[in-house]
Amino acid sequence: MKKSLVLLLCLCLGLMTIGCGSKSSPNGKVVVYNWGEYIDPDVLTMFQEETGIEVVYDEFETNEIMYPKVESGASKYDVICPSDYMIQKMIEHDLLSEINFDNVPNSTNIGKDYWTQSKQFDPDNLYSVPYCWGTVGILYNKTMVDEPVTSWSVLWDEKYADNILMQDSVRDAFMVALSYAGHSINSTDPAQLEEARDLLIQQKPLTQAYVIDQVRDKMIGGEAAIGVIYSGEAIFTQRENPDLEYVIPDEGTNIWIDSWVIPKNAENKENAEKFIDYMCRADIALKNFDYITYSTPNDAAKELIEDDDIRNSQIAFPDLSQYKLSTFSYLGEEMDEYYNQLWKEVKSE
Repeated sequence: MKKSLVLLLCLCLGLMTIGCGSKSSPNGKVVVYNWGEYIDPDVLTMFQEETGIEVVYDEFETNEIMYPKVESGASKYDVICPSDYMIQKMIEHDLLSEINFDNVPNSTNIGKDYWTQSKQFDPDNLYSVPYCWGTVGILYNKTMVDEPVTSWSVLWDEKYADNILMQDSVRDAFMVALSYAGHSINSTDPAQLEEARDLLIQQKPLTQAYVIDQVRDKMIGGEAAIGVIYSGEAIFTQRENPDLEYVIPDEGTNIWIDSWVIPKNAENKENAEKFIDYMCRADIALKNFDYITYSTPNDAAKELIEDDDIRNSQIAFPDLSQYKLSTFSYLGEEMDEYYNQLWKEVKSE
């Protein structure tokens, strides 16, 4: 999901390509489509050097931006990293290829709990390999917020007007409002969804901005008091600004998994499987975790973490039994359109 250190990668033919200007690899290439700054760029270079496979790398900001490009087939990717509910949608629309796990032996490093959770969107674990996971919560500046934050209700507190950052994402925004109202984050009840829309419209005048990656830098710089943020971003922000605190609200929130998948029209499937296998290698998974600070489902990588504070972090690796957590589900085309229409109504107010 969701990141913001600058990748020093070359731009070639509209895609970022490792080793631009170098000779084509004898082992072919792999075209990767991933969230912005969601991988250590050194890992891409290492993969290319170790395998001889050229990496062509492109980025997206949201699942909703990614999906139409894949569905249209105009841009052909070999490996993509969508979120749970979008993987479910891609499976239902026959856009993904089954992974040959004989070519991904390092996938055994992924913990059993994450394979179990993945069954919610990939019932037989045929199409996806978990890469990162986390929660969505509230990040607040203890020098700017008067009381301990325990509820989504703080996002509707008028004393923080123009100091609140909301996620510019339809599912995340409605998740906040639905949770605050006591409803399922996968609600398909029109009355509940309209209630959530009205809550978001009510909140909008208090909101400084709808952002994605920018929430991190704004919170570090003290430009806002409160922000809705992904847990991995929260870990980094606390390193940069110790006045920041991350909480999962009492009403509950979303727990998500981003996973590697292979589109059905991939032209380099075996190279894609080699790439996924490389990402599952313990030392590589640890390197990516250190860089992006998003929780890794790779048990072998976690064993390599030397910093006790990180290994025992309740942000990176929380006791999930202590919280009300739900995974997003794909709700169907009709409901997708309804959510998007309600979101447009919020944004147009």
